[in-house]
Amino acid sequence: MDCGLHKFDVNGEEHVVNFIFPQMKQPPEKNLTKLTEFVLLDFADVPHLQKFLFGLFLIIYIIILLGNGTILLITKLDPGLHTPMYFFLGNLSFLEICYVSATLPRMLTNLWTQRRAISFAACATQMCWVLMLGATECFLLAVMAYDRYVAICNPLHYPLVMNHKVCVQLVAGSWVNGILVHIGQTFLIFSLPFCGSNLINHFFCDIPPILKLACGDTFVNEMMVYVDAVLFVVVPFVLILVSYGKIISTILKLPSATSRAKAFSTCSSHLMVVTLFYGSGIISYLRPKTENSAGTDKVVSLFYTIVIPLFNPMIYSLRNKDVTAALRKLLCK
Repeated sequence: MDCGLHKFDVNGEEHVVNFIFPQMKQPPEKNLTKLTEFVLLDFADVPHLQKFLFGLFLIIYIIILLGNGTILLITKLDPGLHTPMYFFLGNLSFLEICYVSATLPRMLTNLWTQRRAISFAACATQMCWVLMLGATECFLLAVMAYDRYVAICNPLHYPLVMNHKVCVQLVAGSWVNGILVHIGQTFLIFSLPFCGSNLINHFFCDIPPILKLACGDTFVNEMMVYVDAVLFVVVPFVLILVSYGKIISTILKLPSATSRAKAFSTCSSHLMVVTLFYGSGIISYLRPKTENSAGTDKVVSLFYTIVIPLFNPMIYSLRNKDVTAALRKLLCK
C-alpha cells in the first residue's frame, strides 16, 4: 500500500510526495538548505493520467487561442463592430489569450516532460503576470459595465461620452493601473527566506501556496494580499454592482416588455462573464482554508484561469446577433 505516496522525477532526481498528508515536512537537514528553485506538483498525484491531461489541456489551449483570436479578429475587421462595446470585447479577448498563456504552456510542458522544476525568477515572473492580468480583467469588466450603463441609462449622450479617445484611455488605464503595485508585491514575496520544502501543490505560482513555503514572517505579505484584493478586486466589483443597479432600475422603467428584453440582451453576456469570473475568484480566495484544500484550490483556479477564457467567446458569440453575423461574413469570404 502506497499510503498516498507518489514518485516523480525532477531534473533526474526522484521526489516522493505524500498527497494525503502534504503538511509533512522534509527531514531537518534539508531545512537548512537555501532554496534556488520550486517544484510545481500540478497533477503529479494522478501519474496514470499525465498524457491524457496533456492532450486535454492542449486541446483546450488551442480552442481558447482560436476562439478569442477569432473574436479579436472580427472586432478589428468588421466595420459593423467598430463600436465601444466591441472595442472592449476585442481587448477582453486579447487579455484572455495573455492570461491563459501565463499558466497553460508551463503546465503542458510539465505534463509532457515530467520535469516540474521552476526557477525563482521564472516563478516570480509567472506570478507577476498572473496578478497584473487578473487585475486588468477586473477593471476591464468594470469598464464594460460602465459602457453598458451609459448606453442604457444615457443613450443620447452615449456617442459623446464614450468617444474613441475615452475608450482608449479606459482600456489603457485598465492595463497599467496595477503594474507597479504587483511588481512590488511580487518582489516582497520573493524577498522572503525559503528554506524548507520547495514543493508547490499547484499548477502555477500563486500567492497562497508560495507563502506557505516561506520560513520568515509573512504578516506584511498577507496584509498586502488583502490591500491588493480591495484595490483591484473589490473596487471594480463595487463599480460593476453600481452600474448594474442603475441599469436594472432603468430597464424596469421601460414601457414595454419588448424594449426591456432588448435592453437587457445587450448586457446579459457581460453579466454572465462577470458572475463566472468573480464567483470562482471569491470561492477560491475567500472560502475557509483547510490542510487538505489544495486539491479544491487547483480545481477552482482551473475554472477562472482556463475554463472562463474557454467559454467567453462562446458566451459572446452565441448570445450576440452582431458577433454571429460578423462570424458568418468572415467564414463566407
